[in-house]
Amino acid sequence: MNKSISLQDAVAKIKDGMTIMVGGFLAAGSPLDILEALSKTDVKDLTIICNDTAYQGIGVGNLIGTHKVKKLYVSHIGTNPDTAAQMNAGELEIEFCPQGTLAERIRCGGSGLGGVLTTTGMGTVVAEGKPTVDVDGKTYLLEKPLRADIALIGATVADEKGNCIYEGTSQNFNPLMATAADVVIVEAEKIVPAGEIKPREVITPSLFVNYIYQSTNNLQKVRE
Repeated sequence: MNKSISLQDAVAKIKDGMTIMVGGFLAAGSPLDILEALSKTDVKDLTIICNDTAYQGIGVGNLIGTHKVKKLYVSHIGTNPDTAAQMNAGELEIEFCPQGTLAERIRCGGSGLGGVLTTTGMGTVVAEGKPTVDVDGKTYLLEKPLRADIALIGATVADEKGNCIYEGTSQNFNPLMATAADVVIVEAEKIVPAGEIKPREVITPSLFVNYIYQSTNNLQKVRE
């Protein structure tokens, strides 16, 4: 199966109202080409699951700046004033989730688990409206699994079959999100022939990947 996809076709798979996971940390390791191209379309009312909204005009920040996002699941928004402004204006719904808990919820979604029990966030706004579970006399917050229609992943290297390697901070959320979506689109800095990546180096196996796009960006870096 040829998994190669053009930027135009990758973006065309994202429709109004979809739930999209976006890997990376402050745009490092995020699929920058796809996010920028998506921000220029008419797609709207997206639910985005990501660690953060990066900066104005880069990564997920492109989607925030062009008002593509209806709801966010995110650990923080402090680096992007557009996100805070839209939240305060009532234009953007945000569910804040501690970073480790967010990762665990995605892991649960990819593993078919019913959720994660944690004491993180108990007694704070994070716990409002969420169920609790008593285990051996201790109360835990039940954080439910997260899944998406599409995961947009940024890989350092991918082979033609879709086996992926992530370097440095680009590992943040990308491997987990690749397991927790119905369709996985990888934007790779470099695409190599099948067999060039040693099996022991593979972080995301090809069976999780539906499409691969050749990036024009260095996903490890963000613009100043």
